[in-house]
Amino acid sequence: MNRDLAGHSGAGAAARQSIRAGATGPTSGLAPGLVQANLIAVPADWAFDMLLFAQRNPKPCPIVDVLEPGQVESALAPGSDLRTDIPGYRVWENGSLIDEVTDATEIWQTHPDLVSFLIGCSFTFESGLIDAGIPIRHQEAGRNVPMYRTSTACRPAGKISGDMVVSMRPIPAHQVAEAVRITDRFPAVHGAPVHVGDPAQIGISDLDSPDFGDAPVIVDGDIPVFWACGVTPQAAVQASAPPFAVTHSPGKMFITDEPEDTFRR
Repeated sequence: MNRDLAGHSGAGAAARQSIRAGATGPTSGLAPGLVQANLIAVPADWAFDMLLFAQRNPKPCPIVDVLEPGQVESALAPGSDLRTDIPGYRVWENGSLIDEVTDATEIWQTHPDLVSFLIGCSFTFESGLIDAGIPIRHQEAGRNVPMYRTSTACRPAGKISGDMVVSMRPIPAHQVAEAVRITDRFPAVHGAPVHVGDPAQIGISDLDSPDFGDAPVIVDGDIPVFWACGVTPQAAVQASAPPFAVTHSPGKMFITDEPEDTFRR
């Protein structure tokens, strides 16, 4: 996706159309300059607990939109369809992953009461890091961002609990402070890192074996930097076992029409 499209009103729609047409890869680097979002959809009788969980854990779960039961068009992307506009979906029953699909239309037909939450994604601020000359190693290698479960417990809400998930980007040591400064301006898409340095301090034993995404590419002089991640609700689904849920596949986001500046402070 050409970066110049970021300023064009059709950039988000073009990206979503490509996904509807069959594009299934990670969305990091697509439609730069536009807000990307994670998806978690739960039955209506679990929606309040999910909303409360997100409000109590705004760092990993910053909500950018909530859709009413059965609704599939986000106000952040007129003409969009959550059932078809994400490159990959995960289907959960009682906390277990039962399927992964690229089109969720039948799922919404079978479960018409799903309430969908769109949660800000750190892919949104990657263009700001690139503008500052900070390398995004997973983009350069054509890989998905590595994501890890941590030992940091989220605040529970009703029936929902779980540990925080983080994404990791190796940052050259002399650019870490700048990366923190840039991302701190985007609280709606996870903001500043939650940890810098030793992964063991947050319960990660092996950087080369992420729980989600691809193994990292780390260059001499890089320091691991960890941001709260919108995959956290998937860990909560596994821990809390709602009867049914739909999420995005990690690294495969919903691309909105909203410029990143909408959520920059």
